[in-house]
Amino acid sequence: LASSDSTQVTDYVPEDTDTVLKDPAEIQKEKQLAETVITVDTPMDISCLTGVPEEHIKTRRVRIFVPARNAMQSGTHNTRNWKMEFDTRERWENPLMGWCSTGDPLSNMNLDFSTKEAAAAFCEKNGWDYYIDEPAPKRPPRKNYGDNFSWNKRTRVSTK
Repeated sequence: LASSDSTQVTDYVPEDTDTVLKDPAEIQKEKQLAETVITVDTPMDISCLTGVPEEHIKTRRVRIFVPARNAMQSGTHNTRNWKMEFDTRERWENPLMGWCSTGDPLSNMNLDFSTKEAAAAFCEKNGWDYYIDEPAPKRPPRKNYGDNFSWNKRTRVSTK
């Protein structure tokens, strides 16, 4: 099994026949095309390419907002993102079950973004009108330290 031959065998990697047979000028041209970057000065509007009906593009308003904090014990989880939701369209009550129905495919679509600028850029890219609801600044309630121990009917914790 062990060979006493002192020659080393190198791994041979076969080249692609397309690259071997191509003209060197053509290979150079392909490299230049691969390295070029196309820049567009005007903002890009992809609304005509998405396949969304025009009535959903031209007449829609989008609300960009920070969601309210959950009342459960999760604290501030998922409140640092910005959400995007569409305005509500025509709804009707389903005569059979009494459920609320709509013919709007975008009514239940919510998207999350890390910044409001990213959400606004997405709306501009899709051709939607939007408005941004800025969150109200948080103001902690002013309270004295002694109020924690005061005997007040409103703040008293009952043992029963």
